This record gives sequence, C-alpha cells and structure tokens, in this order.
Amino acid sequence: MTQGAVEILLVEDTPDDADLTIRTLRKHRLANALHHVQDGEEALRFLLGPEAPSPRPRLVILDLKLPKVDGFEVLRALRADPRTKTIPVVVMTSSREDRDLAKCYELGTNSYVVKPIEFGEFAEAVARLGLYWMLTNSVPR
Repeated sequence: MTQGAVEILLVEDTPDDADLTIRTLRKHRLANALHHVQDGEEALRFLLGPEAPSPRPRLVILDLKLPKVDGFEVLRALRADPRTKTIPVVVMTSSREDRDLAKCYELGTNSYVVKPIEFGEFAEAVARLGLYWMLTNSVPR
C-alpha cells in the first residue's frame, strides 16, 4: 500500500476486517504509511526477508488465524529475531480462548484485543489501539 517507511504492518486475511481497520486508522490519521499483508508467510517475508524495510514498522497488528503461517508462529519468529524483537505487536483476533491469550503473552505480544463483532465497536477499538500505540507509546529505535 505504501512505498518507503512503513509505520504499521497489518497482518489480516479477512477482507472486511482489513478494510475497516485501514479505513479507521486513516480516518484518525494514524496510518500515513501502512502496509497490509494477508498471511503469515507474507508477514515474515516482509519483516525478516532480504527486502525488509528499514526502519522497521513502529507497530504490527497481527491476526492469529492466518493462512500458510499462523499468528503464533509469526509472533514467535518476530520475538526470536534481534531486528524485530522490540517492535510492538498487537494481536487483534476473534479468539476469546484463554489458551490463545496466554500463549500470545508467553510468546511476547504487547497487547491482545478481541475483535468486537459490531461495526461501530470494531472501529472504536481500532481507533483506540492506534491512538495509543502510534501517539502515546514510546519504543526504542
């Protein structure tokens, strides 16, 4: 979606969820430089491959239930690599399973957000997480 510096990497395979997330972040001017991938393999290639952007994104919004490579494996790989281990990762998923929540925190997620079902609540949740992670939170460079 953008060339040059990427501030947010959205890893989401559900088109409606991706579209609403992107529109909400742009509406609130939180995603000037957003890149969207649809599966875990693309996310790993984007972040860890030979063409990985520099600087790395300021935030990764990661779904768990992804084709090819699931979100757990993406999170595990990001935390294992010194180039990406400090990038904030927000897991945004439909899973309310305690075991998924626990596993994400064991693997090093910074936040776990259950996607609201209702359109307005979903947009509000995305706006709140974007405001916090892009404007309030500080990360090492």
